[in-house]
Amino acid sequence: MNPTPTFNNEAELEQMISQQVRTWEVLDERVLSAMHTIARERFVPQEWLQLAYADCPLPLQFGKHMLTPMLAGRILQALAIDTDDQVLEIGTGSGYLSACLAALGGRVQSQELHEPLADRARRNLKDAGIDGVEVTCTDGTNLESDSAFDAIVLTASLPIYMPRFQRALRIGGRLFVVVGTDPIMEARLITRLGAETFSSKVLFETSLEALENAPAPPLFRF
Repeated sequence: MNPTPTFNNEAELEQMISQQVRTWEVLDERVLSAMHTIARERFVPQEWLQLAYADCPLPLQFGKHMLTPMLAGRILQALAIDTDDQVLEIGTGSGYLSACLAALGGRVQSQELHEPLADRARRNLKDAGIDGVEVTCTDGTNLESDSAFDAIVLTASLPIYMPRFQRALRIGGRLFVVVGTDPIMEARLITRLGAETFSSKVLFETSLEALENAPAPPLFRF
């Protein structure tokens, strides 16, 4: 049996923040501090432990992946989580982003389609001593539009934009979402300005796997 790989967690964490997260224009000290308090290796599958702080999307079950540290940092900075914000996360994954959202003071409801992932995320959060996150197994594409959240984040992309998520924001609420299909996807920040008024800002281009059960454009056929 091979011994469990070991590495200098603190040094790896510092390198992640200084050489990955900061260099991608994540300069909000609250965000950097929150990411510094979360032991990312607690959320990484054992077989990928050596890459816990690497700049790559680590594989999870069901073909899912952990967000890279840089993308997690940009999401947290864009959402500007305030103390006691009601936060909705669609796609719990390993629970790492959930933990960061809670570290910023948000009260997080996280929805995960696959029960084994949801169960693992609950255990990861408990082992890391994270309070303030409720993980439920449900299909986030069925979100009721009469919900009311201060911040919503989708950790998978929408091939076609779904307005139901922005309608679940309170006035002043923010939605982070990646929209489109490869090779061009846009990370957007949607803000609810009024009962029927929203603003949309393109933040950067990226690529994420599509949210399961989200509508997609028809395949082109010759």
